[in-house]
Amino acid sequence: MHRSVYMLMLTGAAALSLLGLTAAPVQAQDTLVLKAQVTDGDGRITLGDLFDNAGPAADVVVGTRVGPIAVLDAGEVQARARQAGQSWPNPQGLRRIIVSAGADGASATQIRAGADGASATQIRAEAGRTKEVLVFTRALSAGEIVAPTDIAWQPVQAHLTGGSLISDPETAIGKTVRTPVREGGVVRPGDLTAPVVVKRTEMVKVSWQLNGISLSMTGPAQKDGAIGDLILVQNPQSKKLIEAVVTGPGSAAAGDTAQNLRARALYSSR
Repeated sequence: MHRSVYMLMLTGAAALSLLGLTAAPVQAQDTLVLKAQVTDGDGRITLGDLFDNAGPAADVVVGTRVGPIAVLDAGEVQARARQAGQSWPNPQGLRRIIVSAGADGASATQIRAGADGASATQIRAEAGRTKEVLVFTRALSAGEIVAPTDIAWQPVQAHLTGGSLISDPETAIGKTVRTPVREGGVVRPGDLTAPVVVKRTEMVKVSWQLNGISLSMTGPAQKDGAIGDLILVQNPQSKKLIEAVVTGPGSAAAGDTAQNLRARALYSSR
Protein backbone atom coordinates (compact mmCIF):
# COMPACT_ATOMS: atom_id res chain seq x y z
CA MET A 1 0.00 0.00 0.00
CA HIS A 2 2.77 2.39 0.93
CA ARG A 3 4.67 1.39 -2.22
CA SER A 4 1.62 2.27 -4.34
CA VAL A 5 1.35 5.74 -2.79
CA TYR A 6 5.04 6.31 -3.33
CA MET A 7 4.78 5.30 -6.98
CA LEU A 8 1.79 7.64 -7.41
CA MET A 9 3.82 10.53 -6.03
CA LEU A 10 6.66 9.75 -8.41
CA THR A 11 4.23 9.56 -11.31
CA GLY A 12 2.78 12.96 -10.42
CA ALA A 13 6.24 14.50 -10.22
CA ALA A 14 7.18 13.01 -13.54
CA ALA A 15 4.00 14.39 -15.12
CA LEU A 16 4.82 17.88 -13.87
CA SER A 17 8.32 17.54 -15.27
CA LEU A 18 7.01 16.47 -18.68
CA LEU A 19 4.69 19.48 -18.74
CA GLY A 20 7.56 21.80 -17.92
CA LEU A 21 6.06 22.71 -14.54
CA THR A 22 7.63 22.77 -11.11
CA ALA A 23 6.15 23.38 -7.71
CA ALA A 24 6.51 27.03 -6.67
CA PRO A 25 9.07 27.38 -3.88
CA VAL A 26 7.94 28.96 -0.63
CA GLN A 27 9.34 32.48 -0.64
CA ALA A 28 10.82 33.98 2.51
CA GLN A 29 8.70 36.75 3.93
CA ASP A 30 10.22 40.22 3.49
CA THR A 31 10.72 42.27 6.64
CA LEU A 32 8.70 45.47 6.59
CA VAL A 33 10.75 48.67 6.36
CA LEU A 34 9.39 51.73 8.17
CA LYS A 35 9.38 54.89 6.07
CA ALA A 36 11.64 57.71 7.19
CA GLN A 37 8.73 60.15 6.98
CA VAL A 38 5.30 58.68 7.60
CA THR A 39 2.39 60.65 6.15
CA ASP A 40 -1.30 60.06 5.62
CA GLY A 41 -3.71 61.98 3.42
CA ASP A 42 -7.21 60.67 4.16
CA GLY A 43 -7.21 60.05 7.93
CA ARG A 44 -7.05 56.26 7.46
CA ILE A 45 -3.56 55.11 8.44
CA THR A 46 -2.66 51.88 6.65
CA LEU A 47 0.34 49.57 6.58
CA GLY A 48 1.08 51.03 3.16
CA ASP A 49 1.30 54.50 4.72
CA LEU A 50 3.80 53.22 7.29
CA PHE A 51 5.98 50.80 5.37
CA ASP A 52 7.74 50.91 1.99
CA ASN A 53 7.10 47.25 1.17
CA ALA A 54 3.69 46.38 2.67
CA GLY A 55 2.67 44.66 -0.57
CA PRO A 56 -0.77 42.99 -0.46
CA ALA A 57 -1.28 44.20 3.11
CA ALA A 58 -0.88 47.88 2.12
CA ASP A 59 -4.60 48.60 2.58
CA VAL A 60 -4.83 47.16 6.11
CA VAL A 61 -5.94 49.99 8.43
CA VAL A 62 -3.93 50.30 11.66
CA GLY A 63 -5.18 53.64 12.97
CA THR A 64 -6.82 56.98 12.24
CA ARG A 65 -5.66 60.58 12.18
CA VAL A 66 -7.97 63.44 13.14
CA GLY A 67 -5.58 66.38 13.56
CA PRO A 68 -2.30 67.26 11.84
CA ILE A 69 -0.46 64.49 13.72
CA ALA A 70 -1.35 61.02 14.99
CA VAL A 71 0.69 58.90 17.40
CA LEU A 72 0.53 55.13 16.98
CA ASP A 73 1.69 52.58 19.52
CA ALA A 74 4.52 50.63 17.88
CA GLY A 75 3.54 47.40 19.64
CA GLU A 76 -0.01 47.59 18.30
CA VAL A 77 1.27 48.28 14.78
CA GLN A 78 3.55 45.27 15.07
CA ALA A 79 0.62 43.08 16.13
CA ARG A 80 -1.60 44.32 13.28
CA ALA A 81 1.17 43.66 10.79
CA ARG A 82 1.54 40.12 12.15
CA GLN A 83 -2.21 39.55 11.81
CA ALA A 84 -1.92 40.65 8.18
CA GLY A 85 0.80 38.07 7.57
CA GLN A 86 3.64 40.61 7.63
CA SER A 87 6.75 40.87 9.79
CA TRP A 88 8.06 44.03 11.41
CA PRO A 89 10.59 43.20 14.17
CA ASN A 90 10.95 46.92 15.08
CA PRO A 91 14.76 46.83 15.06
CA GLN A 92 15.00 50.44 16.29
CA GLY A 93 12.98 49.67 19.43
CA LEU A 94 10.43 52.43 18.74
CA ARG A 95 7.62 52.85 21.23
CA ARG A 96 5.60 55.20 19.06
CA ILE A 97 5.25 56.08 15.39
CA ILE A 98 4.44 59.67 14.45
CA VAL A 99 2.16 60.08 11.42
CA SER A 100 1.87 63.55 9.88
CA ALA A 101 -0.72 64.93 7.49
CA GLY A 102 0.47 64.69 3.91
CA ALA A 103 0.17 62.65 0.75
CA ASP A 104 -1.32 59.21 1.29
CA GLY A 105 1.46 56.67 1.48
CA ALA A 106 4.17 59.19 0.57
CA SER A 107 7.73 58.37 1.41
CA ALA A 108 10.30 61.14 1.56
CA THR A 109 13.09 58.64 0.90
CA GLN A 110 11.39 57.37 -2.24
CA ILE A 111 10.94 60.93 -3.52
CA ARG A 112 14.60 61.70 -2.93
CA ALA A 113 15.62 58.41 -4.58
CA GLY A 114 13.98 59.53 -7.81
CA ALA A 115 15.82 62.85 -7.63
CA ASP A 116 19.32 61.80 -6.70
CA GLY A 117 19.45 58.14 -7.67
CA ALA A 118 19.75 56.71 -4.15
CA SER A 119 19.82 52.92 -4.07
CA ALA A 120 17.27 50.71 -2.29
CA THR A 121 19.92 49.91 0.31
CA GLN A 122 20.42 53.61 1.03
CA ILE A 123 16.66 54.11 1.29
CA ARG A 124 16.36 51.31 3.81
CA ALA A 125 19.29 52.64 5.84
CA GLU A 126 17.78 56.12 6.05
CA ALA A 127 14.34 54.75 6.93
CA GLY A 128 15.86 52.90 9.88
CA ARG A 129 17.73 55.85 11.38
CA THR A 130 16.72 56.82 14.89
CA LYS A 131 18.09 59.16 17.53
CA GLU A 132 17.88 58.93 21.31
CA VAL A 133 16.21 62.12 22.57
CA LEU A 134 14.12 63.35 25.49
CA VAL A 135 10.37 63.01 24.93
CA PHE A 136 7.30 63.67 27.02
CA THR A 137 5.88 60.47 28.54
CA ARG A 138 2.39 61.95 28.82
CA ALA A 139 0.34 64.82 27.45
CA LEU A 140 0.77 68.02 29.50
CA SER A 141 -1.42 71.10 29.58
CA ALA A 142 -0.13 74.66 29.56
CA GLY A 143 0.94 75.70 33.05
CA GLU A 144 1.75 72.20 34.32
CA ILE A 145 5.09 71.60 36.01
CA VAL A 146 7.36 68.99 34.42
CA ALA A 147 8.09 66.17 36.89
CA PRO A 148 10.97 63.66 36.56
CA THR A 149 8.51 60.98 35.40
CA ASP A 150 7.12 63.25 32.66
CA ILE A 151 10.20 62.93 30.42
CA ALA A 152 12.34 60.00 29.31
CA TRP A 153 15.05 59.06 26.81
CA GLN A 154 13.58 57.22 23.82
CA PRO A 155 14.62 56.39 20.25
CA VAL A 156 12.72 58.60 17.79
CA GLN A 157 12.65 58.64 14.00
CA ALA A 158 15.59 60.83 13.02
CA HIS A 159 13.63 63.20 10.78
CA LEU A 160 11.59 64.32 13.82
CA THR A 161 14.61 65.42 15.85
CA GLY A 162 15.69 68.50 13.90
CA GLY A 163 15.99 71.92 15.49
CA SER A 164 16.85 72.86 19.05
CA LEU A 165 16.45 70.08 21.63
CA ILE A 166 16.83 69.83 25.40
CA SER A 167 19.63 67.36 26.10
CA ASP A 168 19.84 67.67 29.91
CA PRO A 169 16.80 66.36 31.86
CA GLU A 170 17.59 68.71 34.75
CA THR A 171 17.02 71.63 32.40
CA ALA A 172 13.41 70.54 31.85
CA ILE A 173 12.43 69.20 35.27
CA GLY A 174 10.67 71.83 37.34
CA LYS A 175 9.91 74.03 34.33
CA THR A 176 6.37 75.05 33.34
CA VAL A 177 4.84 73.90 30.08
CA ARG A 178 4.30 76.98 27.90
CA THR A 179 1.75 75.45 25.50
CA PRO A 180 0.08 72.00 25.52
CA VAL A 181 2.40 69.15 24.55
CA ARG A 182 1.50 65.64 23.40
CA GLU A 183 2.67 62.29 24.64
CA GLY A 184 5.73 61.20 22.69
CA GLY A 185 6.59 64.75 21.63
CA VAL A 186 10.26 65.75 21.55
CA VAL A 187 11.20 68.09 24.42
CA ARG A 188 12.28 71.46 23.03
CA PRO A 189 13.31 74.69 24.82
CA GLY A 190 10.37 76.58 23.32
CA ASP A 191 7.93 74.19 25.01
CA LEU A 192 8.99 75.23 28.50
CA THR A 193 9.43 78.30 30.64
CA ALA A 194 10.57 79.00 34.18
CA PRO A 195 7.74 78.50 36.71
CA VAL A 196 6.02 81.63 38.00
CA VAL A 197 6.78 82.08 41.71
CA VAL A 198 5.37 85.60 42.10
CA LYS A 199 1.84 86.50 41.01
CA ARG A 200 0.62 89.96 40.04
CA THR A 201 -0.76 91.90 43.09
CA GLU A 202 0.93 89.39 45.42
CA MET A 203 2.82 90.99 48.32
CA VAL A 204 6.54 90.67 47.73
CA LYS A 205 9.37 91.38 50.16
CA VAL A 206 12.08 93.40 48.40
CA SER A 207 15.56 93.48 49.98
CA TRP A 208 18.60 95.56 49.11
CA GLN A 209 21.83 96.76 50.67
CA LEU A 210 22.91 100.39 50.98
CA ASN A 211 26.23 101.42 52.49
CA GLY A 212 26.52 98.08 54.28
CA ILE A 213 23.02 98.36 55.70
CA SER A 214 20.33 95.84 54.74
CA LEU A 215 16.95 97.33 54.00
CA SER A 216 13.65 95.79 52.99
CA MET A 217 10.07 96.69 52.21
CA THR A 218 6.97 94.74 51.21
CA GLY A 219 4.63 95.77 48.41
CA PRO A 220 2.41 94.42 45.64
CA ALA A 221 4.01 92.98 42.49
CA GLN A 222 2.88 94.62 39.28
CA LYS A 223 3.14 91.45 37.17
CA ASP A 224 3.86 87.73 37.36
CA GLY A 225 7.49 86.70 37.59
CA ALA A 226 9.73 83.63 37.57
CA ILE A 227 13.06 83.44 39.38
CA GLY A 228 15.46 85.82 37.64
CA ASP A 229 12.70 87.93 36.09
CA LEU A 230 12.73 91.71 36.49
CA ILE A 231 9.45 92.99 37.95
CA LEU A 232 8.10 96.22 39.46
CA VAL A 233 7.02 96.34 43.07
CA GLN A 234 5.11 99.31 44.48
CA ASN A 235 6.30 100.96 47.69
CA PRO A 236 3.08 101.22 49.78
CA GLN A 237 4.26 104.45 51.49
CA SER A 238 5.67 106.48 48.59
CA LYS A 239 3.64 104.71 45.85
CA LYS A 240 6.82 104.62 43.77
CA LEU A 241 7.61 101.59 41.64
CA ILE A 242 10.85 99.78 42.41
CA GLU A 243 12.64 97.51 39.96
CA ALA A 244 13.49 94.20 41.57
CA VAL A 245 14.64 90.73 40.48
CA VAL A 246 12.59 87.77 41.69
CA THR A 247 14.69 85.51 43.94
CA GLY A 248 12.01 83.07 45.09
CA PRO A 249 8.35 82.76 46.10
CA GLY A 250 7.28 86.12 47.55
CA SER A 251 10.79 87.58 47.53
CA ALA A 252 12.90 89.85 45.32
CA ALA A 253 16.11 91.87 45.42
CA ALA A 254 16.83 95.45 44.35
CA GLY A 255 19.92 97.61 43.85
CA ASP A 256 23.33 96.16 43.01
CA THR A 257 22.26 92.69 44.19
CA ALA A 258 19.41 92.74 41.68
CA GLN A 259 21.71 93.75 38.83
CA ASN A 260 24.15 90.94 39.62
CA LEU A 261 21.34 88.37 39.82
CA ARG A 262 19.87 89.63 36.57
CA ALA A 263 23.22 89.45 34.78
CA ARG A 264 23.79 85.87 35.97
CA ALA A 265 20.29 84.82 34.89
CA LEU A 266 20.74 86.28 31.41
CA TYR A 267 24.19 84.68 31.01
CA SER A 268 23.01 81.20 32.11
CA SER A 269 20.09 81.30 29.68
CA ARG A 270 22.36 81.65 26.62
